[in-house]
Amino acid sequence: MYRFFRVNEYKVLAYRLLLVYIMYFVARVLFFYYNNDLLDIQSYSAFFTICYHGLAFDTTAILYINSLFIVLSIFPFWINTKPVYQKFLFYWYMVTNLTFYSLNFVDLIYYRYNFARTTMAVVDILKNEKSLTFMFFRFLSTYWLVFLLYIGVSILWIFLYKKVKVNEVQIKPKVLPYLLSSTIGVLIVATLSIGGIRGDFKKSTRPINLVDANRFVKKPQQADLVLNTPFAFLRTLGVKSFKKTNFNIPESFVNATFSPIKQYNNNPSTQPNIVLIITESFGREYSGAFNKHTGIKDYVSHTPFVDSLAQHSLIFSNAYANGYKSIHGMSSILSGVPSFKDAFTSSPYAKQDIQSLVSTLKDKGYDTSFFHGAPNGSMGFLGFGNILGFDHYYGMTEYGNDDDFDGSWGIWDEPFMQFMKKTIDTKKAPFFTTLFTVSSHEPYIVPNKYKNKFPKGNIPMHQCISYTDFSFKKFFEAAKKEPWYKNTLFIITADHCNQVDYTNYYSEQIMNRLAIPILIFDPNGKYKGENTDLAQHIDIYPTILDMIGYKDPFRSWGSSLLDKNHKDFVINYNSGVYYYAEGKYICTFDGKKAIGFYAASDRKLTKNLIQYRNTEMNNLETSCKAFLQDYYNRIIDKKLNIQ
Repeated sequence: MYRFFRVNEYKVLAYRLLLVYIMYFVARVLFFYYNNDLLDIQSYSAFFTICYHGLAFDTTAILYINSLFIVLSIFPFWINTKPVYQKFLFYWYMVTNLTFYSLNFVDLIYYRYNFARTTMAVVDILKNEKSLTFMFFRFLSTYWLVFLLYIGVSILWIFLYKKVKVNEVQIKPKVLPYLLSSTIGVLIVATLSIGGIRGDFKKSTRPINLVDANRFVKKPQQADLVLNTPFAFLRTLGVKSFKKTNFNIPESFVNATFSPIKQYNNNPSTQPNIVLIITESFGREYSGAFNKHTGIKDYVSHTPFVDSLAQHSLIFSNAYANGYKSIHGMSSILSGVPSFKDAFTSSPYAKQDIQSLVSTLKDKGYDTSFFHGAPNGSMGFLGFGNILGFDHYYGMTEYGNDDDFDGSWGIWDEPFMQFMKKTIDTKKAPFFTTLFTVSSHEPYIVPNKYKNKFPKGNIPMHQCISYTDFSFKKFFEAAKKEPWYKNTLFIITADHCNQVDYTNYYSEQIMNRLAIPILIFDPNGKYKGENTDLAQHIDIYPTILDMIGYKDPFRSWGSSLLDKNHKDFVINYNSGVYYYAEGKYICTFDGKKAIGFYAASDRKLTKNLIQYRNTEMNNLETSCKAFLQDYYNRIIDKKLNIQ
């Protein structure tokens, strides 16, 4: 049989690519099934409309991943239809597609913690982990059902692929018509592929990106259903998110609005010891002291000790994390440098002179220590800690007893906090100690000796957070007996949030997905009460300096929460969109312009008021631009110090 126009080959190629589209639709259905409470899709028509818009993003990912497969399928190699060549194409197709396709299944689980499709940023996090193999197999054992789903869909995919085959044919001795038809076919497919990868054929349109998903939805969270994870991963491959930004905002406006260089004179100069506790995944939802005004029906607290401590503390019950990951929290809290698209600590600009809590307190004679019960170097904390200039780092190595290893992340919180306390006992005042806890995290287990001590609650996280709360209690009981205790300020916060029980308030309300507690405790009773102003991670650094009467100028985008004239606002980033809250409104910003304005009380972001733009909304957008302009430019110009 002769072949000139290769109709059968093109038909089979179309079928094989169609299979990829079908499987991406299956993945989107599964993503919706696992995360529907976070996406706020109210009808089947809305779901299928989103699926339709998702086709553009699927096309880009599919054509990227299958570009070589397409070339190998249609380029005239003379042996295209031979069984051995088709077998080679089969393996190439399956390995490449199933590898990237698996990312969709990762997000069936991971999305509930990250509230965004997984991007290349995950590589920056994982590269600091020393037990990736162990973590991988633990993930499989914990979420075995997702793994079985992936295997099942993969088997079905292979079965359907093999159902349609290319017929083996011979080439006519005169090959000119064959080559001519092949050339035409290659050109047509190449043109269609380029358009598919870009998103359309318009010259004026840039290739579609993550932020473009927001064009097709009424609610920001729905953009994650428009997207697929391979697209998110590929679009961030090799992309530098840290680049200079110019919105033509005058420096005078930036200085007047945010005062990036702060200087306070509210309190006398003192040198109390400072213990800052960054609690793993300690969302505001879990603590009763921070939920008095939420109106959540039948609310149950899982932090009896923190609740009791809050009665004698100053708490901020309207506070938010600036990022979704642990390393985001560390840089935001300690150095006042938030992370948006990618982790600042993983950027080429992290290694510079950074003014921070560590540097400012060291200048005042403080001994500075960082405690993290994980294997040394985990999460990139040791590296970034060295950049900040901590005098001492205490990890799993310094703890020196692997019998207290939890089998996953590090030393159990209770014994590690006791180790921290005993280490503090040996230090000369004044000291600044930062603890990053590990136990309140997946796989949601507690030490065997406490297996039945804590209420299981409604979600696995409840038992873990109760254990960490108990560890706080034991630490404070021991610390009370030491002479350094009375002259110490304690600050407790979280790096980010975790599992949600009260979905209506803490996941469906998009702003509250990053709701965290901030607690300041002074054993002498100086700081008490509840503050409901907007607060965020980057405010902790200037607040501490204000409390101790630090008089020198310092660099900070946040503000002291104790300063009567402080600017209360919140900024963070998710799924290609910045969220900027201040005053009466919340602004969503795509990196170039505002795409939405919502009432401050509308934390589900249900009613976009952009058609009713007013002066205050315009000012909100300008403020957001001013922040981002100063943020990116200072980072890139290496101006994270005042010098």
